[in-house]
Amino acid sequence: MKNRGLVLAALLGLMMLFQGCKAVGPDFVPPEVQTPETFRFSTGDTRAVEDLKWWEMFDDPVLHELVTTALDNNRELKIALSRIEEARASYGFTRADQYPNVKIDAGGSAGNYSGSRSRTTNTNVYIAPMLSWELDFWGKFKRASAAAQAEILASEFGVRTVQISLIADVASAYYQLLDYRQRLGMSKETLKSRMKSLDIIQQRFDKGIIPEIDLNQAQIQKEIAAGAIPLYQRLIAKTEHVLNLLLGQLPRAVKTGESLAAQSPPPFIPSAMPASLLERRPEIQQSLARLHASNEQVGVAVAQRFPAISLTASLGLASSELSNITNQGGIWNTGAGLLGPLFDFEKSKRRVEIAEEQTRQALFDYENTVLSAFGEVEDALVEVDTYHREKKAAQRKVKAAGNAAHLSFERYDKGVSSYLEVLDSERTLFSAELEYSEINQLYFNAYVKLYKALGGGWVSEEAP
Repeated sequence: MKNRGLVLAALLGLMMLFQGCKAVGPDFVPPEVQTPETFRFSTGDTRAVEDLKWWEMFDDPVLHELVTTALDNNRELKIALSRIEEARASYGFTRADQYPNVKIDAGGSAGNYSGSRSRTTNTNVYIAPMLSWELDFWGKFKRASAAAQAEILASEFGVRTVQISLIADVASAYYQLLDYRQRLGMSKETLKSRMKSLDIIQQRFDKGIIPEIDLNQAQIQKEIAAGAIPLYQRLIAKTEHVLNLLLGQLPRAVKTGESLAAQSPPPFIPSAMPASLLERRPEIQQSLARLHASNEQVGVAVAQRFPAISLTASLGLASSELSNITNQGGIWNTGAGLLGPLFDFEKSKRRVEIAEEQTRQALFDYENTVLSAFGEVEDALVEVDTYHREKKAAQRKVKAAGNAAHLSFERYDKGVSSYLEVLDSERTLFSAELEYSEINQLYFNAYVKLYKALGGGWVSEEAP
């Protein structure tokens, strides 16, 4: 009993000693990133990006409902959430290697043979818990656990990335749907107008007032408008299918709110310091966490170049008779072992080099993620500014084209100009109306891109 106590005390002492040992390999130091003082196209708005709430920025109750549904049902988001649980389980699985492993060892045998035939029957029965423990002398398991923790963090930022992307994708597809429905309405109205014009031209041709070429030109313009209707019907259906996939539901018609022309643009463009983007963008934080995990794996690889020190112990009961197993003396055994690479043709060295190169790749990925994030913010800011001005110009163009079309038909009706002038004016008006609708959609989607590029505001109304 005295020996057993000494053994257990020695085991506990070794556990405390080696748990405090410093792990081999490089400690993680976050890379420094040089950021500009301001964005090139910053608006100077004093309100911060934390004020950027999507339910206020995209002020449409129907869109609010669609985004909420997507956040509840989207399968990609569910996969991302599941990856967090997977990472947590992986951390627990990896961390368990730092501690002793206790197993049960039991068995029994009976017979008259043990290398040679015996005249008597021998019986053996034993049961003993077995303890085995690889000391984390080099910090291999500590490094592996730190890498697993970093992967948990990366998966949590991955969920945030999916959430922000999902909100942006739903809003973008919604404005695209409004645009196509508006252009479909324009096409139907244009078709009605051209059918009336064709009827007038047909009557004049029947009376011999105008040549047949005027009739043919009117027929062409009518069919151009007619052909635009199935085009936008097809685009509407495909956009609805995209939205339904984001919402996690089967294809169906999607309800929309006010028309694109009646939608109000977001009330402001939030400001953000370039340095704060490194903290707000979840993709950047996710990439940084993966760089951390990769760096810890270098330490794991370095530790594997050194010998593994293992302790084993067993304490139990044994007897030559099953009925006497609790009456006879107990058994115990302790041991220690050392196993390490001696000559492996530099396999251990190559393992470290592989881990180092993977860490270098993770660093490049992090730097590239940062560069892409800054580029996306600058793109979104310049799009908001330029599409706003382009929208105003397109609006004036539609007004002028409408007036020109009206005057051209009056001039043709009075015999002052040819029908070619009317055709040109009608083509210009129809094209200007479609162009205006598209630019307006791009203007709203520029705000969507900005929301995503800045790392979003709050994901839910309960979050603040």
